[in-house]
This record gives sequence, C-alpha cells and structure tokens, in this order.
Amino acid sequence: MPLLWSLPLAAAALAAVVLALLWFAQERLIFLPQRLPPDHRFAFGADVHETWVEREAGVRLHALHLRLPAPEGVVFYLHGNAGNLEGWFSNAEFWRRANLDLFMVDYRGYGKSGGSVGSEAQLLEDVRAAWRALQPDGPRYAGGKRIVFGRSLGSALAAQLALEVKPDLVVLVSPYESLEALAAEHYAWVPRALLRYPLRTDAAVARLASPLVLVHGDRDEVIGIHHSERLLAGAAPAARARLVRVRGAGHNDLQLFPEYLQGLREAFATAVR
Repeated sequence: MPLLWSLPLAAAALAAVVLALLWFAQERLIFLPQRLPPDHRFAFGADVHETWVEREAGVRLHALHLRLPAPEGVVFYLHGNAGNLEGWFSNAEFWRRANLDLFMVDYRGYGKSGGSVGSEAQLLEDVRAAWRALQPDGPRYAGGKRIVFGRSLGSALAAQLALEVKPDLVVLVSPYESLEALAAEHYAWVPRALLRYPLRTDAAVARLASPLVLVHGDRDEVIGIHHSERLLAGAAPAARARLVRVRGAGHNDLQLFPEYLQGLREAFATAVR
C-alpha cells in the first residue's frame, strides 16, 4: 500500500519540478545566444560601424550600422533567437545594392551585448532604446524610407515597435502569430499559463497603420507558413498587407532563395515616405 501511494506522489513531485524549471528557466529555451569576445573584429567592410546602445548602469547593447554615402533610407533589423551579429549581419552587399543603411542590434547576452534577457517588457524597452539610438528621424534619414524588419523571434518585437513609431514599411520574415500559438504546436503539454513571453505578433499586426509585407518559406519546419497566413487575415486594413511565399524554403535557408531577395527588393521599392 505505501508503494501505491508513493508512486503518484513521486510523479506529482517530478511534474512540479519540471513546471518550476519551465517557469524559471524559460529564457534558456527561447533565447539561444552566442557570446563574442570583447576584442572580436567583424569583417563586413569599412562602411559597417560598431556602435553601442547604453542601457542601465553596466549594460550596453552592441549594434552594427552599415552607413552608405547617400542612402535612400534605413532598415532597423531585429534578428532571430540564436547566434549573434556575426551570423546575422552576413549579407551586407545586398543592402548596399538596395542603397539602404542597415542597423542591427544584438539582444542582451548575444555577441558583445551585456546582461541577459529577463522579461518581454525589458526586451521591448531595449528595442525602443536601439531605435532612438539610430535616430531615424534625424537629418541623415530626412525624407528617406524608415523600414522596421523582424525575422523569426524578432517579428513580434518589430511589429510592436512599428505600432509606436509608424515606419514607412514593416517587413516580417518567418513570423509567428504569438509565442503561445507556437508553443501549443511544439509543446502541447505545457500549460499556457507558464509562458512569460506572450510575444503577440498578431495583436500588433491587427492595429498596424504602416504597410506590411510578410515573407515565409512554404516548407518552414519551425514556424509553419500558416502563421503568416493567419497574420495576413488578421492584419489591419491600413496595413495593406501582403504575403510573399517562397517555394521550397525552410526556416534557416530562406535567405538562400532568389525569390526571398526579390520579394524584399519589391517591398523596398514600394515603400514611400
């Protein structure tokens, strides 16, 4: 009889431990940063400048800024959940040919950025601070295009920022409706109440006043294209949203497909200040 009682109690205790780990160690599942040494040097060209976004005492966010001689505008790029700027800032030549400056920041704990991610509110405040540091409304970009760009994890952050700053174009690549919707597909057994990072792309897109372009591979095995389809269906009329489907592309190889780059070129060409 004691054994019969002990088994369910042990199972319940184990479940409680697992759920507690999911609550307190959630960042380790969502964010997969790779740090870089402080003396790391990037080889992206002399027109790519390292810059810093000052946060609270002792924490700085590292960013790279492609600065062209006479850009037609600027792309504020929020990258995915893994790696760092060494991997994400990998196609500077594409942006040069588009004649657009590119500003990309590493989240806390990524690359040379200090600190670590602790909440969604903190993430959004960091993104706002990076946008202010770029000075998109300053003299350098006066009359030019202001484009907010989010890929994968960065899509919810980009959509939320766009609600506030009203750029000339929003581009979301491999976006998800929300982290809750994505978790329900991959971890159906996890109670939704445990999720501390809702990251509601859908809620932001439903209120966007800026033009919106969604880009998604139709073989994306991480974030299915149905996420973009639902975002398209729920987008605000003012966003004049459209979806670029990249045939045969998955989640991590999307940028290798000519249709992806062509879709971006067309989107940038239609962005009007």
